[in-house]
Amino acid sequence: MPELTYAEAARIAIAEEMRRDPDVWALGEDLGRGGVFGQYAGLAEEFGPERICDTPISEASIMGASVGAAMVGTRPIVEMRFSDFALCAVDELVNQAAKARYMFGGQARVPMVIREPIGIWRSSAAQHSQSLEAWYTHIPGLVVVAPATPADNKGLLKSAIRCDDPVVYMEHKNLWGLAGEVPEGDERTIPLGAARVERAGTDVTVVSWSRMVQTCARAAATLEEEGISPEVIDLRTLWPWDRERVMESVARTGRLLVVHEAVAVGGFGAEVAATVAEELGAPVRRLGAPRIPIAYAPPLEDQARVTDEMIAAAVREMA
Repeated sequence: MPELTYAEAARIAIAEEMRRDPDVWALGEDLGRGGVFGQYAGLAEEFGPERICDTPISEASIMGASVGAAMVGTRPIVEMRFSDFALCAVDELVNQAAKARYMFGGQARVPMVIREPIGIWRSSAAQHSQSLEAWYTHIPGLVVVAPATPADNKGLLKSAIRCDDPVVYMEHKNLWGLAGEVPEGDERTIPLGAARVERAGTDVTVVSWSRMVQTCARAAATLEEEGISPEVIDLRTLWPWDRERVMESVARTGRLLVVHEAVAVGGFGAEVAATVAEELGAPVRRLGAPRIPIAYAPPLEDQARVTDEMIAAAVREMA
């Protein structure tokens, strides 16, 4: 299998889907020059401005136009640049796209992908560093995806583009340069709602997603040397999430730790932890960021980070 970066894998997924389906197109700011992170590099040259569309600087207009375009039969890929900026378009997404299929009794559908780069990245400060996935998992009608590897970023993005519901697709900015093996083939998709076991184990189940999966894996490697065997599960899709895979793992290990970069208060980890506690009665714990804005200065930014040392310490307390 070829080795690609996380960004390259997504770009190839878009190109393959655009060649496969003429109704797939992308719109957003600066796409013609390849996107702010280079995630659309070369696509304008192949598909032209009619399908790789530069837009004015107005998230609400971008989202609103996409909702209408999806309802009349196309499959737009909506580039929001940063998840923080997507809040300018939350009404169009939450009150229109998410509800249209239900309100029209299935006569309308809104097949669109909303790409929202998330997470702490190189002193980007409070308005460019948030992880807001829990906001969207709360909304009926939205699918929420957060891939952790280049292979998943290709396979899940292809599935998201083919989905008939709006998909909030959250890619961590610190993963753009991550390289890994990516299967070739236009039809190599990954089903939405299926988790992946990053590392098998027997003593505690650690559930995470996006960039925190790698952080959890490093912590697990350290703990293995101490005789503690964590099982690390990458949810990949946050809604729907793979309850069966998580429940099966916790039933074996007897305890659960959920880890995410987002603020712990009201984070999606609470949903996973509560579900496991209610259905299995197993000990659960959450680990997330403190409820503080993310600072620009690196020493202060580090106060908002969840580290592998913190994860290892939490597992030791549970084991």
